[in-house]
Amino acid sequence: MTHSIEIKELKLSFGAVTVLEDLNLQVGQGEFLVLLGSSGCGKSTLLNCIAGLLDITDGEIHIQGRNVTWEEPSQRGIGMVFQSYALYPQMTVEGNLTFGLKNARVPKDEIAKRIARAAEVLQIEPLLKRKPGALSGGQRQRVAIGRALVRDVDVFLFDEPLSNLDAKLRADLRVEIKRLHQTLKNTMIYVTHDQVEAMTLADRIAIMKGGQIMQLAPPSEIYNRPVNKYVAGFIGSPAMNFMEGQLDSTAQRFDTGRGLDFSVQGYEFASAPTSGPVWLGLRPEHIQSGRWAEGQPVQLEALVDMVEPMGSDTQVWAKVNGQDLRFRMDGQEAVAIGDRMPIGFDPARLSLFDKTTEKRL
Repeated sequence: MTHSIEIKELKLSFGAVTVLEDLNLQVGQGEFLVLLGSSGCGKSTLLNCIAGLLDITDGEIHIQGRNVTWEEPSQRGIGMVFQSYALYPQMTVEGNLTFGLKNARVPKDEIAKRIARAAEVLQIEPLLKRKPGALSGGQRQRVAIGRALVRDVDVFLFDEPLSNLDAKLRADLRVEIKRLHQTLKNTMIYVTHDQVEAMTLADRIAIMKGGQIMQLAPPSEIYNRPVNKYVAGFIGSPAMNFMEGQLDSTAQRFDTGRGLDFSVQGYEFASAPTSGPVWLGLRPEHIQSGRWAEGQPVQLEALVDMVEPMGSDTQVWAKVNGQDLRFRMDGQEAVAIGDRMPIGFDPARLSLFDKTTEKRL
């Protein structure tokens, strides 16, 4: 794979506080990479380092094979879209799009060509003569994306561009950004704390915590084979169920010590398993209930504790031998608090983590 962006041993410190340390990352040509994590994990800081908005303490940043570690942002060949639209309110949409190009002394005919192309791709042709105050939030964000687009660069950086929008607009613009990437095939790095955005947009996701990348992999791998308990709990909505207990590697059984004991045969261990304390993870959508539980390798009885109707499905909180479990049911299935129902699951879809290191077994 040809690398569009390569980060080597990057370190960033503010005084005695180290924010990013020994971070290595390679982004392929035309790849859509999402940096995902909770607030304060370092994802926006890393993006700002790539953009040149922060001077790094140590390491190197290469863009398109060129060492840009100490180059100014304008020299790095990037287009950046911020969380805030950052549009000039006194200018029209067309004025906002052309402003940077005029300052860069781009010829007028080239400016017109780029504006026309960006307006067509983003479907903002009717808005060119309007000012930002006359636009909706989604339209303003489209203009902000257009301002990066007209720079005609190889790399686009997005810093939580949809977080100021309502849910429906976020969903609509998410589709537009994915379509934009499929059309342009440029390298894009996208920062978000929203796992739905990450899973739907990314070719690969880098999940960050404490200034380090916990796992870098395609969405399906992160969902199905999280490398540690943190990643497992971060990805998935509703969140993964966790049970604390003991693994008997010889019998391949898991025991909570509170009357809940079942086989984990069928689980694919990353290495030879050893007996000891573990965390067991089970996604709510992997638990079958009612008549669908029949035929599952592990079958248990659940006492319904709380019901959350969601329309297309229903999220159920239940207790199984004193263990809290959350699972999904079809939205048309009848369920009420106090119901007892069979549930079942396939151990092949479990995740097991070492109790001490929290790494996947």
